[in-house]
Amino acid sequence: MRRITGKAKDETLIELQSATDSQTGDGPAVLTAFRINLHSDENNGNGVPLSERTSLPGHAETDKLQPNRDTVFFRDGVRRIDFVLSYVDDKDGEKKQERRREFEANLEKAGLELETDDKSDSKDQKTYFLKIHAPWDVLATYADILKIKVPFKESDIPHGQDVPLEWLSRPFRLPEHIMHPAADYFTYPFDKTKTNFFLINNKDTFFPPSTRNRIVFYILARCPYYKEGRIDKDKTGIKRLLSNGTYTSAFPLHDCRYWKRARNAECESERYNLYRHWARFLCFYKEQPLNLIRKYYGEKIGIYFAWLGFYTEMLFFAAVMGVICFTYGVLSYDDNISSKEICDASIGGSILMCPLCDKKCPFWRLNSTCLSSWQSHLFDNEGTVFFAIFMGIWVTLFLEFWKRRQARLEYEWDLVDFEEEQQQLQIRPEFEIRCTNRRLNKITKEMEPYLPVTSKCARFCLSAATVLFWISLIVACIIGVIAYRLAVYAAFASIIKDPMRKIQVVGRFITPQLATSVTASCINFVIIMILNFFYERVAVWITDMEIPKTHLEYENRLTMKMFLFQFVNYYSSCFYVAFFKGKFVGYPGHYTYMFGKQSKLRNEECDPGGCLIELTTQLVIVMAGKQLWGNIQEALLPLMRNWWSSRKGRHNPENHYSRWEQDHVLQNFGQLGLFYEYLEMVVQFGFITLFVASFPLAPLLALCNNILEIRVDAWKFTTQFRRPVASKARNIGAWQEILNAVAILSVVTNAFIMAFTSDMIPRMVYLYAYGNGMRGYVNNSLSIYNISRIPESNMPEDHDYWFDNSTTCRYRDYRYPPGHEKEYFHTMQFWHILAAKMAFIIIMEHVVFVVKFFVAWLIPDIPSDVKARIKRERYLIQGELHNYEVERLKLQLSASFITEPPSEMSLTTDKHEVLSECL
Repeated sequence: MRRITGKAKDETLIELQSATDSQTGDGPAVLTAFRINLHSDENNGNGVPLSERTSLPGHAETDKLQPNRDTVFFRDGVRRIDFVLSYVDDKDGEKKQERRREFEANLEKAGLELETDDKSDSKDQKTYFLKIHAPWDVLATYADILKIKVPFKESDIPHGQDVPLEWLSRPFRLPEHIMHPAADYFTYPFDKTKTNFFLINNKDTFFPPSTRNRIVFYILARCPYYKEGRIDKDKTGIKRLLSNGTYTSAFPLHDCRYWKRARNAECESERYNLYRHWARFLCFYKEQPLNLIRKYYGEKIGIYFAWLGFYTEMLFFAAVMGVICFTYGVLSYDDNISSKEICDASIGGSILMCPLCDKKCPFWRLNSTCLSSWQSHLFDNEGTVFFAIFMGIWVTLFLEFWKRRQARLEYEWDLVDFEEEQQQLQIRPEFEIRCTNRRLNKITKEMEPYLPVTSKCARFCLSAATVLFWISLIVACIIGVIAYRLAVYAAFASIIKDPMRKIQVVGRFITPQLATSVTASCINFVIIMILNFFYERVAVWITDMEIPKTHLEYENRLTMKMFLFQFVNYYSSCFYVAFFKGKFVGYPGHYTYMFGKQSKLRNEECDPGGCLIELTTQLVIVMAGKQLWGNIQEALLPLMRNWWSSRKGRHNPENHYSRWEQDHVLQNFGQLGLFYEYLEMVVQFGFITLFVASFPLAPLLALCNNILEIRVDAWKFTTQFRRPVASKARNIGAWQEILNAVAILSVVTNAFIMAFTSDMIPRMVYLYAYGNGMRGYVNNSLSIYNISRIPESNMPEDHDYWFDNSTTCRYRDYRYPPGHEKEYFHTMQFWHILAAKMAFIIIMEHVVFVVKFFVAWLIPDIPSDVKARIKRERYLIQGELHNYEVERLKLQLSASFITEPPSEMSLTTDKHEVLSECL
């Protein structure tokens, strides 16, 4: 391999002629020679004399001078556009023009090549486009600085082993050239002094476009826009120029239109392949082309889709088990003795229940809750206990197997030795702007901005106070919804159960508890969405106000604030129904009130079938509503917003509507784009783990949503967003720790749900300690109260009509009956049940945690074959580098032998000794 450097103008033709005789170096040689006359006057601004264009190999179309503007190359058709900046003239144009002039001059000093499209060439006649190209020397220099890994030897390890019954998976597979768009190589960090060590066949294509735009953005982020000799050297970077309006946008180009391949054969058309094989919903059953995603968008976006795909695959097993448990509840429908007793006219119809609220709520017959008791059995049965334990183990398997999958991707994507801090710990431009104080960095020995401790503490206190205020606002809204439930329950009870009203058909299917729960859940969901809308902006504002120093610190702080808020916002209503409703009710004559007895808001009681069905209702409405609204936001709204832009891009001839203009009208993929995608999935993960014991079909809902989510996100990235700057990430970051915390908490919450929300433990205690089978359980679980002792404030209106001369009513509790020496005190059965609940919680938690830790210990984080490959690659690197250095030393010594005079034989002997020692 021959590395060509710049030559004088009169050597250009000689270089071009010699380039045509070379096979391996023809692309780089032509490009190097091509760059010699970029700024000469006789080139007409195109970089190459018109008379020489036809002599360029591989670019015969350029001599036709067709005005094809749908291209990713400069006007010469050779130099690739690695980045595009856009700007418009405005009232502050002179100051901004000065900034642009200095910035672009410094970019050229850094070695980048620029080409400007005048506003008269754009469709809107207002926007200028600055196209940037990074030549080989610049790419090589910064690839060395960034330690970008590049291939040095073809891999001798096959992609995978033959799988039994491979034909079964064939319908789900994609073509090999899509799944593996590049050959497999052993890689090593690029070293500019060792270019011959690497497999460089063509310097133009050696660095893929994603690597090229990453390098150019690295330069743009650090390039100053001040004049030499001036003091304001903190004026640096494209981000500050974007924030002050000097440039309106900065983005790399998509390689082609997503619905059509690129006309230029040298263009990869990877966007078209991604749209055709990945972004269309009809491909929902196909595997994801992760290698192509990583190659086109970079490792950070690739790792997100790898995690989302793996999470969806694991949801399949949880969904299957959830369907089995739900099916068991349906099949055991007729064996539910408790529901049969409730629905029996001679049993449930003869039991008069005490009023569930003051004044407005009447006495009622137990068989009026027949339907809700059957519904409750679908989710509150023996299979639910098994499913809760299964999900505790499933979440461990998911997290452990993801670590193994992540380790494999780290190796395959050259991320083993990558430290995220290398990329993320650079100082944010906002920190530089707002922090005027300077101090010496002990590591870099350079003066850098810093935030004084007093200012940092003040900002932290204000941030903490803001977070506490908004969390308190959420709690206040939840209390307001609870007050609504207490207030409207009486209205629903009086309307639905009034025999004089002609709504008995509805009343048979909708109980006051169900009507209250559904309406309260809907109101709660609306409040959640409203608070979420405001807090997203508040969280960004207070994080900006804290002025984090680095991008990694910024993302971590915002992640913790947003997840803490989302946790309280989405889960607080479920926690109320699961652990508080029906637990602090009291008993007739001594009820507990929410804000004291004067408020007349009596605490809610659970249905005789239990509170689990209400938790199920709450979970379904909030979870399904969030997923539905999220899909509307992600798919329909962007589709409507960008319909006109997409239509304009499709129907304008490509020679009139340039590639950079087509990308300019797309949405910008911001720095926090993936943050909201992860947040949505982690909130869903909380729903299917924290409260899954109440709704075994939750994983099925999540599975259906995620199958759609993958394709919606793929469609957005491919069609609606500009191409993001490629960035590296070896894992999912802080979200991994959040998932681990949610997984541990889920074991506790599900154990408490099964113990205190479900009726499983009271039924088991009755079955094995008090009864002969399950017959009589309903009567046993209801205590007796003397109606004559109910205070007037609790007595329903027109009570003489309701209780049919009965002297007692029943309520849900375990208390001694009237006339007993311990009347209305808790019975021994209550304490037995409480002890059984606590024992169940302890046993279930210990069993699940022991299994979790055993599984985590049993499954290594890094697969053995990946460890072997890493060791083999390091061994090969050492051997190849040793051989390379020896060969280079041989060449140096041979060259020195030729130039040395014959009289210096002693020195030659010494060199032979050095060579022999090296060998």
